[in-house]
Amino acid sequence: MATLTVDEFKQDFKDMILRLYAEDIKDSDAHQQFTALAYLLREMYAPNLKETRQRYENDRVKEAYYFAIEFLPGRMLQTNLLNLGLSDVVMTGLLEMGLDVEKIVDAEPDPGLGNGGLGRLGSAFLDSAAALHMALNGNGIRYQYGLFRQTFENGFQVEMPDDWLRGGNAWEVRRENRACLVRFGGNVWMAEDVFGRLVPHYENTTDVLAVPYDTGIVGYHNHTVNTFRLWSAELPTDPSRTYTLQEKQNVNEITEILYPDDSNYAGRLLRLKQEYFLVSAGVQSIVRHYRKHHRNLNHMDLTVAIHINDTHPAMAIPELMRILMDEEFMSWDQAWALTTKVMSYTNHTLLAESLETWPEDMVAQTVPRIYQIIQEIDRRFRAMQVPVYGDDRVNRCAPLGNGTVRMAYLAVIGSHSVNGVAKLHTELLETDVLKDLYRIYPEKFNNKTNGVTMRRWIQIANPPLTKLLDSDVNGDWKHRPLDIIGVQSFANDPTFLKKLREVKVKNKRALAKRIRTHLNIAVDPDHALFDVQIKRLHAYKRQLLHALYIIDEYQQIKAGKDLAVPRVHIFGAKAAPSYYYAKEIIKMINELANLINNDPDVGDQLRIVFVPNYGVSEAEDIIPAADVSEQISLAGKEASGTSNMKLMANGAITLATMDGANIEIADAVGQDNIVIFGMTAAQVQAYTNYSSQAIFDGDKHLQKVVNALIDGTIPNIGREGRDIYNSLLQYNDEYYVLADYESYAKAQDRITGLYQDPERWYQMAAINIAKSGQFSSDLTIARYGDDIWHLTRDQLVN
Repeated sequence: MATLTVDEFKQDFKDMILRLYAEDIKDSDAHQQFTALAYLLREMYAPNLKETRQRYENDRVKEAYYFAIEFLPGRMLQTNLLNLGLSDVVMTGLLEMGLDVEKIVDAEPDPGLGNGGLGRLGSAFLDSAAALHMALNGNGIRYQYGLFRQTFENGFQVEMPDDWLRGGNAWEVRRENRACLVRFGGNVWMAEDVFGRLVPHYENTTDVLAVPYDTGIVGYHNHTVNTFRLWSAELPTDPSRTYTLQEKQNVNEITEILYPDDSNYAGRLLRLKQEYFLVSAGVQSIVRHYRKHHRNLNHMDLTVAIHINDTHPAMAIPELMRILMDEEFMSWDQAWALTTKVMSYTNHTLLAESLETWPEDMVAQTVPRIYQIIQEIDRRFRAMQVPVYGDDRVNRCAPLGNGTVRMAYLAVIGSHSVNGVAKLHTELLETDVLKDLYRIYPEKFNNKTNGVTMRRWIQIANPPLTKLLDSDVNGDWKHRPLDIIGVQSFANDPTFLKKLREVKVKNKRALAKRIRTHLNIAVDPDHALFDVQIKRLHAYKRQLLHALYIIDEYQQIKAGKDLAVPRVHIFGAKAAPSYYYAKEIIKMINELANLINNDPDVGDQLRIVFVPNYGVSEAEDIIPAADVSEQISLAGKEASGTSNMKLMANGAITLATMDGANIEIADAVGQDNIVIFGMTAAQVQAYTNYSSQAIFDGDKHLQKVVNALIDGTIPNIGREGRDIYNSLLQYNDEYYVLADYESYAKAQDRITGLYQDPERWYQMAAINIAKSGQFSSDLTIARYGDDIWHLTRDQLVN
């Protein structure tokens, strides 16, 4: 922790403004003030960053490198202030200088490096590892524009460039002296050198310079500062040649945007280049760093672990093989043994279409040496396993098949550990998605249920709840997340429950104010239930099921029946630019909102708020104010979910299917403190003769709800409404929305009844908060460190 008085901070801050801008504070704007504050904090933790690096090197500490195509760190100012122990000092000093603290916080751009739970998880892990003195480093891509900035025009999602780097990134340090060269395309062949060793020869390659930008990840109230490294693609500095503008653009586009449109060949090719660029730069950097301190790489697994987060970085396996064989002259067997000891893999999906594959010819042309190595991995895998398991099983799970490179299978075969991210998810990987590889390598598979960092989602996002917990709950829940169980002893204390209700109302009022200011929608925070669904827009997550229920509520009001409890339905979601159906659902919900929010018959009974450009900062506003957490994916489709954990930690009641981590939340809080509906994963799998038309034909009430999509009830959705209607009936409702609708409506009725009993509602809220500690990412990352990477760490979390 840093030590600083308010007066010392004020003077240091004024001096920094003067050094950076040659101005007095009174003449500076909010962005300048944020930047000066960030630079000041960087100066304060820089010695700890240097000492951390030296300690890892001098003590030969084993380090893990977490590779991910996306991270979602959120704004870092408040996190760094909290972790340095300076929040109170700095906030007091800013106020004493007459500055607008909220404007300074909002002036920090939200880094556009991720999309959803996958990216947020990686950032939570980096935060937790630093808090536990674990040597975990992040490796990602420094996207110039990130995913996209979402706006709505006439109800449609419009993707705008997310120029988050326009004003620079005050937290990063460019390290051009540690750049790496990444080769694409050309030709490569193997030939013996004078020592009889096979070495690769390259010609006509396109070389790209990978330049690292490092950001310090500050540990919570300790002296550890780990490194989060992002790679930027640039033209090589070759004085012997000049480059055209087109060549420069071709290189720049590699790190220009997150998830380029993969609906065409050019977009898929760009994604493939991004993935290899990341792993080649990262693995080269790791090996180079290791080589500085070791004579050879024979025992690299004792001090290096490389983690593949989802399939996107799976080419790290053949890339490490390339370096070990081509540059370190190891035999195949030596290199393979070392690679599998170093590599580990987390799978994040149960959707077949998300098990990433690439056309073989695309891989062969783009990264020819890597393709040669994958071919050999495939050949040796088949030679070893076919005699034991037969052609059929091996053909189904080999790295090459049907003219494609199958990245998930490559990741499993080349790693020593494969984990799912919730108990059900891991079971389904073993029995369904990766069952053939599980049969061959059962010892590799394990579960690590996801987690969230309570520092961001309670201490930063919810100061009123933090204050209540600090004053009433014994134990050090900020350092030991399981200590939050102390809230359970107050679940029957009317005084505490009253305070908890006051916290929730205060947060709802703050969100209502933001909604009114930014979206010009008036909502009632004092009486209405805030029903929240915040996640990527995907058909399996079933925002459509939620929307159909809102149509049901609206029809009840129009029929003269008042709702027992006023409702505010809050959505936050982006759809992938090429995911046309998801964008149609966004359009439908926005038009439904426009209808309901402006219908005088509705009054204050019902509102829909679709928050545009949903991201970490928006989540920090919404989550503390949520009463209901919608986790309504079709059972067996959601790997884990993490919004469910963030929301329960803030006292929201989970409305859920038995999917992903919802099952573990239900186990933790008990069936009386969660609202469960719908089919189980086993029931979904057994439902082989499903007919959505039959369900529709047999339910007059449901017919009225669904027909609203096409009968003109909702204006301006002629094409979209018809497409959604057809998806439910003509195309047999792939995600069983109609099958689960009646159960969902009954669950919503139960929610209404519970909310009408405030004492019971806040008892449930208290128990959810009390049980949330087990879903802390501190605990999750400790399990990764203990079971997979074998890292040393602080034992305090146990």
